[in-house]
Amino acid sequence: MKKSDQLIVKSTGKGKFQHDILVGDRHMLKADEPQSMGGDDTGPAPYDFLNAALGACKAMTIRMYADHKGLPLENVNVSVMHEKREVDGKKVDHFDCEIEIIGDELTQEQKDRMVEIAEKCPVHKTISGEVRISGKAK
Repeated sequence: MKKSDQLIVKSTGKGKFQHDILVGDRHMLKADEPQSMGGDDTGPAPYDFLNAALGACKAMTIRMYADHKGLPLENVNVSVMHEKREVDGKKVDHFDCEIEIIGDELTQEQKDRMVEIAEKCPVHKTISGEVRISGKAK
């Protein structure tokens, strides 16, 4: 794996939950928990990053589709909210996505199709499919 492909999370030693996230060799982010969870609220919480990944992927997928089809998409905004809901006696992760598609010349049919296409984004497919995570101590 190239260094530019790596994502490394390191404790900062500041606060109980604060971590630096180095994405590749160019992007630095900060993560924390809100004060209500015992953190210092110095950065987004882990689920905020998950929501951001889903929203960004949907928006980018719509943009790629619109560009490929030559559609007059001016802008796209995606709002994502996550909560655990009880379904059949089990807690299930639920993501509510609201997609605002902006383009005066777009028909409702084109906008509806873009929402359908957004459901095919890679992050949507990943978190709605079967996932396995491995880990090891170093």
